[in-house]
Amino acid sequence: MPMIPMFIMLPTDQYYLLLVVPTLLLSLWAQFKVKSTFSKYEKISSSRKITGADTAALLLKTNDIRDVKIEAVAGRLSDHYSPSDKKLRLSDPVFSQTSISAIGVAAHEAGHAIQHATKWGPLVLRSTLVPVANIGSQFGPILAIIGLGITGSAEYSAFSNILFNAGILLFTGAVLFYLVTLPVEFNASSRALALLRSNNVLTEQELKGAKKVLTAAALTYVASALTAIANLLRLILLRRGRR
Repeated sequence: MPMIPMFIMLPTDQYYLLLVVPTLLLSLWAQFKVKSTFSKYEKISSSRKITGADTAALLLKTNDIRDVKIEAVAGRLSDHYSPSDKKLRLSDPVFSQTSISAIGVAAHEAGHAIQHATKWGPLVLRSTLVPVANIGSQFGPILAIIGLGITGSAEYSAFSNILFNAGILLFTGAVLFYLVTLPVEFNASSRALALLRSNNVLTEQELKGAKKVLTAAALTYVASALTAIANLLRLILLRRGRR
């Protein structure tokens, strides 16, 4: 569910204060919003008394998907679909609960399974970008920090620029992953709400609550993407400032 924003540990500068800090504050607010919204509708049981696990099973069956295993996973808001082993994992407050929040989240994860089964383009692209994002988020900032710290002769300066540029390039791959994640998550939520309506899992009034839960969750992905972009812009501006 909610995505944790990335940020780069560099010496505090004006770009950090102007670009990164606002997006980090937005991320904190988004995390609060999704938790509070989930908690609110967690207290409201659906009229059909269907659990999150049963909701996911129904939506998968409706879409003729029979090779995805639904299982419980520890934690709260730790729900996710794993394309590699075709497992839809639902957290404790979702798997066996009948709340509007549980049903909305379960349907969202089922939406990801449907995306995978239909080889939906943006999801395929995001899966392809996973190794690029992992390398870029881990090694991009490291190379940038090393490049920023190297000073001395022209030769050292040229080497530091190479490292800094390489760091920016690697980190760009991670930012691209965050951007591609947005349509993937939005589409999973829109699929979820449409399927819940067409299968009469929730009433129209209950659907409004489920939509609020999924919209709040979507804000965390938007905030994470903005934080990633802010960090990339910060690196680029720091690079230009050294010329």
